[in-house]
Amino acid sequence: MISKYSNQTEQINEEEIKEAAQKIKEGEIVLFPTETVYGLGANAMNAEAVKKIFEAKGRASDNPLIVHVSNLIMLKQIVENIGEIEQKLIQTFWPGPLTIIFPRKSEQIIPNITTAGLDTVGVRMPSNLIAQKLIEYAGVPIAAPSANVSGKPSGTKIEDILQEFDGKVAYILDGGFVDIGVESTVIQVKKNTIHLLRPGKITKEQLEQIAKVEVDSHVLGKVEKTEVVASPGMKYRHYAPNTKCMMIYSKEPQKMIDKINEIIRKKQDENQTVLVLGRKQHLNKYIANKKWNMGETLDEVAKNIFTLLRQVDKENVDLVIIEGVGQQKLGLAITNRLIRACEYNYIVIE
Repeated sequence: MISKYSNQTEQINEEEIKEAAQKIKEGEIVLFPTETVYGLGANAMNAEAVKKIFEAKGRASDNPLIVHVSNLIMLKQIVENIGEIEQKLIQTFWPGPLTIIFPRKSEQIIPNITTAGLDTVGVRMPSNLIAQKLIEYAGVPIAAPSANVSGKPSGTKIEDILQEFDGKVAYILDGGFVDIGVESTVIQVKKNTIHLLRPGKITKEQLEQIAKVEVDSHVLGKVEKTEVVASPGMKYRHYAPNTKCMMIYSKEPQKMIDKINEIIRKKQDENQTVLVLGRKQHLNKYIANKKWNMGETLDEVAKNIFTLLRQVDKENVDLVIIEGVGQQKLGLAITNRLIRACEYNYIVIE
C-alpha cells in the first residue's frame, strides 16, 4: 500500500485532511499529528481496522489503545457514564493532553481489540487542529497509539518515523514538530480519587486542583508480564533505543555531574565510548567527547527527548548516560519515560 503524503506544516489543507478521513471511514490507518506525539489512527469501532494498527506497530494485543474524539456527543456514544470528577476534568483540560479512562459501552460499539478486552476505555480530545479536523471529518472516534514500532521512542516529527510506516499506512499527515513531545497523561477516577496511571503534560499538581490524586506504583516501577494494565505505556519495554542507556539523578546537580563523570572515566579506561544527554546548563561540565543538549527547561526536554533517543543508535557508542530531571511537575512524565528507555538501569544519588 503506497502512503499518500500531505504536508500540513505551512498551512492546513482541509481537502487533504478530508481525504485522510475518508481512509479512516474505509477501514484504513492514517499517520497524523497530535499535540503530544504522532498517532497511528483507525476507526475505533472497526475491529478489522484496529487490527491493522497492532500489525503495523508489532504491538501486543493486551496493550489497550486510547480513543480520540472531537466532541462530547462522540464521547457519550462510547462510554457508559461520566462522573462528576470526570466532568470537571473535561471542563478543565479538554481539548488537551489528558486521557480519562471510563466504563465503556458494549463490545458491539467499541470492540474488544480496541480495549484489550477490558470493560473500560481510555478517551481524550486532542487540541491539535489537524487531529480535531481528521476526527470530525471521519465522523467516528479514532483509536490511535503513538506512532512508533513497539518498544521504540515515540514519533515527535515525521522525519523520525516515515521510514517505519511509509507503505504500512494509507495516508500520512505531516504537521511538523509536535508541541509537547510526551504522550498524554492517563488517569482513572475511583472512589472520588484520581489515579494517575501515566504522567504527562497535565501534571499531578494540576490534577490535585480537581480532586485527591494517587500515583500508581507502576509509574516508576515495573509491571509483571502477567499483570493486566488499564493504560498503555505501563507494561512493555518502551521508548528505548538499542544502545544501552543509564539515567543518573540527584537533587544536587553537582553530585549528579560528579557521578556521571566518574562513570565516563571508568568507561574511557575500558576503551568504551560514552554519549551524555544533558541539560544545556550542565553540558560543559562533562568530560565525555560526545554530549548532546536535551534543552534547558522541562518543556524543552520533553519535546526533544524522543528525537534524541531515536538518534543515539547512529552514534555507535557503548553507553548513553542521561541526566535525570526529578519528579516535580512535568519531570514525573520525563522520568517515567527515561527509566523505561533505560530499562530500569538508573541511579538516584541522595
